[in-house]
Amino acid sequence: MRFCFVLVTISGLLLSQTSKQSPADKFRQLEEILPTPNEYRAASGAPGHRYWQQKVDYNIKVEIDDINQRCIGSETITYKNNSPDTLTYLWLQLDQNIFEPGSDSNLTMTAPDMTRLSYTMAQALMRDPFPGGYRIATVKDAAGAPLPFTVVKTMMRVDLKKPLLTGESTTFSVDWSFNIVNARKIRARSGFEYFPDDKNYLYEMAQWFPRLAAYYDVYGWQHKQFLGSGEFTLEFGDYKVAITVPDDHIVASTGVLQNPNQVLTASQRQRLTEAATAKRPVKIVTEAEATANEKNTPKGKKTWIYHADNVRDFGFANSRKFIWDAQGHTVEGKTVLAMSYYPKEGNPLWEQYSTAAIIHTLNVYGKFSFAYPYPIAISVNGPIGGMEYPMICFNGPRPQKDKTYSSRTKYGLISVVIHEVGHNFFPMIVNTDERQWTWLDEGINSFLQYLAESEWEANYPSRRGEPKFIAAYMSSADHDLIMTNSESIINLGANAYTKTATGLNILRETILGRELFDFAFREYSRRWKFKRPTPSDFFRTMEDASGIDLDWFWRGWFYSIDHTDLAIDKVRQFTLDTKNPEIEKPIKRKAEDEEPITLSEQRNKNLPKLIDSNPDLKDFYNSYDQFNVTAKDKDDYQKLLAGLEEEERQALRGGSNFYMIDLKNIGGLVMPVILEIEYSDGQKQEMRIPAEIWRRNNVAVSKLLVTPKEVKSITLDPHLETADTDLSNNTWPAKPVKTQFQLFKEKDEPNPMQLDRNEKKK
Repeated sequence: MRFCFVLVTISGLLLSQTSKQSPADKFRQLEEILPTPNEYRAASGAPGHRYWQQKVDYNIKVEIDDINQRCIGSETITYKNNSPDTLTYLWLQLDQNIFEPGSDSNLTMTAPDMTRLSYTMAQALMRDPFPGGYRIATVKDAAGAPLPFTVVKTMMRVDLKKPLLTGESTTFSVDWSFNIVNARKIRARSGFEYFPDDKNYLYEMAQWFPRLAAYYDVYGWQHKQFLGSGEFTLEFGDYKVAITVPDDHIVASTGVLQNPNQVLTASQRQRLTEAATAKRPVKIVTEAEATANEKNTPKGKKTWIYHADNVRDFGFANSRKFIWDAQGHTVEGKTVLAMSYYPKEGNPLWEQYSTAAIIHTLNVYGKFSFAYPYPIAISVNGPIGGMEYPMICFNGPRPQKDKTYSSRTKYGLISVVIHEVGHNFFPMIVNTDERQWTWLDEGINSFLQYLAESEWEANYPSRRGEPKFIAAYMSSADHDLIMTNSESIINLGANAYTKTATGLNILRETILGRELFDFAFREYSRRWKFKRPTPSDFFRTMEDASGIDLDWFWRGWFYSIDHTDLAIDKVRQFTLDTKNPEIEKPIKRKAEDEEPITLSEQRNKNLPKLIDSNPDLKDFYNSYDQFNVTAKDKDDYQKLLAGLEEEERQALRGGSNFYMIDLKNIGGLVMPVILEIEYSDGQKQEMRIPAEIWRRNNVAVSKLLVTPKEVKSITLDPHLETADTDLSNNTWPAKPVKTQFQLFKEKDEPNPMQLDRNEKKK
């Protein structure tokens, strides 16, 4: 049913002195904040006609010492200078140096809460410092002559013998080693896990080799020191990597295996061939085979050789404990091998969900951005909770020892696989600067993770993306700017992940709509595929491709700590005086009858009245009814009508109700106003008013609703779209806020799967 109503802006009711009462211009353009467009980055948000980026190729030989948990390697690096600048030195990242006892990361770590110190934390505090960090043996030029180098904490400067001009390349080598960190004891993005039951190790190797820092048009060298949170931005290049491990280890890696005949058995090679066209994952190494491997004593070593083209990083994992499954997946006519590697401790969860989640991620992310371009996509179970590298990621969730698991563990596994595989798209292909802007990869990826979870199953328990999940954080003391350097964010997860993902969801669902948003987001993704965008490129592209000015949204959601708290201050009802006495006098009679009776009036009602005992005191006015319609009233009304034009008479007949809805912006963040109007006949109507309603006054505005129906109630943000932090002021008439409290005694509850198993045993 369509409702006949008119919605009018009452500009005269806006606060007149906006500059005094609401001095902040929420709709001020961002041009003074964003960098000036140039030939490298266009005003549209696209790469400029002279956009450039460097290229770095690596030829690496690395060995994992399974006895001493050490990594020993040598690399030859070829660096091509595509910039317009002459370079006299190069900067390399030495991420392992954060594990040196005297590193800035260790020295700036703040004290824990000593009143609630866990056993694990206590052991960590009493443990001898881990002897981590790189040992750089040599740095040599292509001829084998030493090159001067200077280690600056987590960075290393290599001085070139001659300036590197535009278009020129230079080749040099680095030999290095380091102790691998125990990732179960020290928080890290790579490391080993020891399994005491079978006395075996599992290695997840990342940030394991000295890598060229990025050099680009916005920052020059991105060599901000690594403190643990700000990840990295790197250059694309081609990799040839030879990984030497004990001969019974299985290696999962970035890239394509070049020597399967030397490292895989005939049956493993056959299974891998079958997996390429299989409908379900095929076990390349079965659980029984992996369990048998755990008892092996290695006889020697094997070298696994991998090649990867046009990637910005390289990771691998190795263990004799690995079960390995694989399934081919078609992407635009090409086969992508989705593969999972996990110890038996990961089953039954991993064999059921990991590879399926990889394929699902490639499908959903491909739909919203671009087709996955690489031939391999891998998920590995180990000590790292969740971390990503090109073609490979490390994910932590496992069932309990009795093979049961909670719902949280199940969905935690699916979600982390989606998230980390999704990082192949952002930032491994759309190559953002993670050292500076965490949100530009983590937040965007968390948003796409939410979309992928929404397509996994109905009522998926997503933790990020829905506005209601971020409301408490938005009004908390920890609320931080999204546009904060990665190492300085107070609450990294809520800020860089959840707040960004939620903002993009609001932008998609409430501000732009799905069609406009999806088109603009795909445009951004494809423009910056295999390139390095900055925040301004994202903001400008989204506006350029959608055709909508969004500066107010970027300013509020990304550049401020305002929060959404819109309120219905009051609702005033107006009715039109029709001048018809036969209509108006009954209305006035009803209004008087409905006037509240005061306490004194109630108590005075039954008091003896003089006029009742002395009727002579009564006169005309004691029986006069001011609401009776007289002949004069009717005559005056007809004379009025006779003097009006037909359109004026039509307007005077009325029949409409006028509702003035007074709105307040308490939280400071401007947002669209979504109103659900419920009428007295039970019908409902939704009105969606753009955020620009606040453009002349961002504190208080009024809307006029003209409708033939009587309004029963009004609800602001009925679908919880805007992360409104206080819902108690979102309804008219006001409703009580319902909640519950519980009395409980803390105890360790079994998970539902264990309860079900116990019931069946009875």
